[in-house]
Amino acid sequence: MEAKMEGRKIKVLIAKPGLDGHDKGAKIVAYALKEAGMDVIYTGLHQTIDQIVSTAIQEDVDVIGLSILSGAHIPICEKLMKQLKQEGLEDRIVVVGGVIPKEDIPKLKAIGVKEVFPGGTPLEQIIAFIKENAPRRQLK
Repeated sequence: MEAKMEGRKIKVLIAKPGLDGHDKGAKIVAYALKEAGMDVIYTGLHQTIDQIVSTAIQEDVDVIGLSILSGAHIPICEKLMKQLKQEGLEDRIVVVGGVIPKEDIPKLKAIGVKEVFPGGTPLEQIIAFIKENAPRRQLK
């Protein structure tokens, strides 16, 4: 069953910001979202925030998912959310997965991250969240 929003598939960007070189989890999540009927763009490793925002604009994504294992999730997300606001993309949801300490989850949500999925989160939970929360936008 395709994950559609008002006549089009939900479009998700999965990105690996920074120097973290481990992407198995990101690839698994990307595959699961694709199998759930979403359009998925995976950026690959070592993306800058500028590259992620540029890809989000070019691909007109609904959701930006970051996979962060480096421990730099707060400064990365602060910079991303600032750039999304500057580009007028506040209606896109940002989700973060990876090695995220529980005490940092409220901090991430306070800066605008919609949801945090620590390692081991069931794929079904991630899929359901995105289907329920992706912005309802029409094709341009």
